[in-house]
Amino acid sequence: MSDTTPAAYVELEPGRFREDEGLRYEDYVVGQVFEHRPGRTITTTDNVWSSLLCLNQHPLHIDEVYASGTPFKKLLVSSLVTFGIVNGMTVKTISQKAVANLGWDRVRLNAPVFVGDTLYAETTVVAKRPSATRPGEGIVTVHTVGRNQDGVQVIEFDRTLLASPRTHGVHEPRETGDNA
Repeated sequence: MSDTTPAAYVELEPGRFREDEGLRYEDYVVGQVFEHRPGRTITTTDNVWSSLLCLNQHPLHIDEVYASGTPFKKLLVSSLVTFGIVNGMTVKTISQKAVANLGWDRVRLNAPVFVGDTLYAETTVVAKRPSATRPGEGIVTVHTVGRNQDGVQVIEFDRTLLASPRTHGVHEPRETGDNA
C-alpha cells in the first residue's frame, strides 16, 4: 500500500483499490474511541417488522392505539431493535474482519427509544490480549454506547470478539471481466 492509499482501501494495482473496512488485532488500541456514522433513524416499519420477526408481540411495540394509552403515549421501539441497530452500526469498524463474536455482556437499556429517533453509536476499546487457545489471534473487548439525536444515552453493552492479525487475512478472489 502506498503512502497515498486511503486507510480503508487496499491497492490491488497502481490506481485500483478495493474497499477494506475493519480492524485487525494489531489495530485495536485500548482507550481508543470510534464514533460510528451515519446515524440511523428508526421507522415504524423497522420497529413493527423486527418486533414480529423476533416474535415480540407486545402491543406497546406494534399497536399505536394501545401505545397511546400507556405512559409512553406512542409506540416504544423494541429493545431488540435498538440493540440490533446500535450493534450493527459498529460492525464496519469493530468486527468486519473479526473471526467471531464471543459474546455480549452488561447490556443496559438506559432510556426509551421511539419511532422517529435517530441513533448514533460510539465504541471504546477496553481490553485486548492474545488468545490462549488460538495462536496468532487475539481477544478484544469493546464497550459500545448508543445515543439518540438529543445525546441521551439509550443503550450500552460490552462485546468480546476474536480478532485475526494482518497476516491471517481472508482475501476475496479478484473479480474478472469488464468493469466499465
